[in-house]
Amino acid sequence: MKKLPYQKMFLTHLDLERTLSGNTIDSYRYDLDRLAAYLAGNNVKDIGAVDTGLLSSYVRSLYDIGFAASSIQRNLSALRGYFAFLASEGAIASDPTDLLEGPRASRYLPSVLSVDEILSVLGAIDVSRKLGVRDRAMLETLYATGMRVSELCSFAFEQILEREKLVRIAGKGSKERLVPIGDIALQWIDEYAQRERPFLARAFSDSTVFLNARGRALSRMGVWKIIQKRVRQAHIEKKVSPHTFRHSFATHLLEGGADLRMVQEMLGHANIVTTEIYTHVDREYLKEVHRSFHPRNRHRGSLISS
Repeated sequence: MKKLPYQKMFLTHLDLERTLSGNTIDSYRYDLDRLAAYLAGNNVKDIGAVDTGLLSSYVRSLYDIGFAASSIQRNLSALRGYFAFLASEGAIASDPTDLLEGPRASRYLPSVLSVDEILSVLGAIDVSRKLGVRDRAMLETLYATGMRVSELCSFAFEQILEREKLVRIAGKGSKERLVPIGDIALQWIDEYAQRERPFLARAFSDSTVFLNARGRALSRMGVWKIIQKRVRQAHIEKKVSPHTFRHSFATHLLEGGADLRMVQEMLGHANIVTTEIYTHVDREYLKEVHRSFHPRNRHRGSLISS
């Protein structure tokens, strides 16, 4: 279904009766459009067939493609308001959101891949096949930098400081940070830029690094689907999302002995208690921490090839 039933009436209700702001109503519209696409992808044609289990799976999918807990909570508000409206209009027999739970940090904490599992995923990508080099470069970038999936989707070539082996990442709240990337990820990005990207790019394509088959920037859902495919090829049964690579990046650095503050600087965590410390970190020290402790830099000779 392209649009949910009663969606326009519900949004009008929010505007005229609940007098919500235009921005909030627009956000709810996008949230409901996203749910409609999810239901269509699962061949759900009757809104009355939507139950708590299906909505729980939908909420989980939002986390897996990189939505923050605050964004998921907003989605939940949209769902609860919409289904309560349907129930009040007699369009559904009962409200499936009554028992729907929001994300909990402990419940939604992503699993961590070991270094060997990371290598298995990367090595399972056949770079001789179509889009293999793109996917290899993309996953190498995720693991090398600990980027958020939203940061990866908007990642542009001008953010790469190749000589310095750093990337400039535009994080939350328009706050930029510099993160070491290392030789291996840079080599794969360069190979992708030469071998595959020219065949993906169209006249309207901008400088975004990772493009889909239509020449546009990959979406968060697109990245999630690619990762699911590559994880299956590696015969790994853990639940893996883009955030798993970010979590593994941090975990492997810390396990290797990296200082927690340096890792938080690379992740771009906006912790009010530690922000002042992180804003004055020396760039060369950051690069040395990355070179010393990140697995993809410590074993260059054996890890470059697939």
